[in-house]
Amino acid sequence: MNITEPMFLALTALVDEPRHGYGIVQEVDRLSQGRVQLKIGTLYGALDRLAAEGLVELDREEVQQGRLRRYYRLTDAGAGALREEAEHLVANAAAATARLSARAAGGAAATRPGRGGAGRPLLRGLLGGTA
Repeated sequence: MNITEPMFLALTALVDEPRHGYGIVQEVDRLSQGRVQLKIGTLYGALDRLAAEGLVELDREEVQQGRLRRYYRLTDAGAGALREEAEHLVANAAAATARLSARAAGGAAATRPGRGGAGRPLLRGLLGGTA
């Protein structure tokens, strides 16, 4: 199964305790430091897919203030899939970090030609930064 970043964070939100939909949304917001904003409709579609894969399951249902809250929990299979994905992310980050360190040690920097003297780092130029 391909685990997207929002699904990865939703699974991560369920590691420590079962949560209802809005609780998952809040925890994903906290985990991502506001970078990932899940919508409830999107979340429930993702939870349905995760449940179909056996990665999460319904923990319980409660009625609070006249509304039904469904609490989901991470299954053992979900914990295994999350662990595997986290290990892949760590390996990918380590490969990128090693290559960036080697690049910095070699002093090679992609520059834009025709900028006089030292040039301007290409990536910064593409991202609209200043030299």
